[in-house]
Amino acid sequence: MVRFHRRGTRRARAAWHPVSVIPDTAIPDTSIPDTSPAAKPKVPAADQTLRVLTFLARQRGPVAAQTVATALSIPRSSVYHLLHAMAGHGYVVHLEAERRWGLGTAAFELAGGYARQDPLARLGRPLVAGLADRAGESAHLAVMTGRDVLYIVEERAPRRPALVTDVGVRLPAHLTATGRAMLALLPAGQVRALYPDAAAFADRTGRGPRRPRELRELLRAVRARGVAEEDGEVTLGLRSVGVAVRDHTGWPAAAIAVTWPGDADRDAAELAGLAGDAARALERRISGR
Repeated sequence: MVRFHRRGTRRARAAWHPVSVIPDTAIPDTSIPDTSPAAKPKVPAADQTLRVLTFLARQRGPVAAQTVATALSIPRSSVYHLLHAMAGHGYVVHLEAERRWGLGTAAFELAGGYARQDPLARLGRPLVAGLADRAGESAHLAVMTGRDVLYIVEERAPRRPALVTDVGVRLPAHLTATGRAMLALLPAGQVRALYPDAAAFADRTGRGPRRPRELRELLRAVRARGVAEEDGEVTLGLRSVGVAVRDHTGWPAAAIAVTWPGDADRDAAELAGLAGDAARALERRISGR
């Protein structure tokens, strides 16, 4: 039996060829995403672009390119290339006199796109409806998109005239109470980028600011009062008061306004207080408080 066993083993050994089942290099487990700090993005330019945009969005105002490079640990030459490419598409603007960079109008379009996808409107609609009930006047919610405001919620009070501020309508921000409330919270450099000269000022009724200096004075008064007003600048015979809605960083995410006939015996301060209450309530909702 021992002899037979050995012969069988020798015959099997002659026909046997060793095969390695261990790969030369380790195969990563692709079912588990690599979230380690050392993990490199597959599209580094896109990753850096988004990081720069995110950084600019979190600042209180335009910043120098060196500040961006230092904060994000990106070579300064790369930061300049990225900024110039984004400026070509309107996502950032270069303030040459200050040697700083800030968000451009295309970035506002992204914010408007978010608003059009409805989450802000869903949160704000019941508050605007309650405001219209308490005030007995029409109320609306708007967001900035470039030099315009875009209305995303409107609640019309009974027996009140129809307004042009219907959902989806755009109006020049510098003429509306909602737009002025939001513009007043933007950095001065950002406002200058939006309104560099008289050609940037649209007109509807012959009223309202027509030059950058006039707009600066108007916004200074809005900041002092905390409330924006307009009287006949959008539609003759109608007045509005508006209050900005800030996000968790203090940036103007939207604005809420009340509109009423100019010849009605209404207390503008009272209506502004009601609009302010609705704005603060929406701030708590969008910040999760």
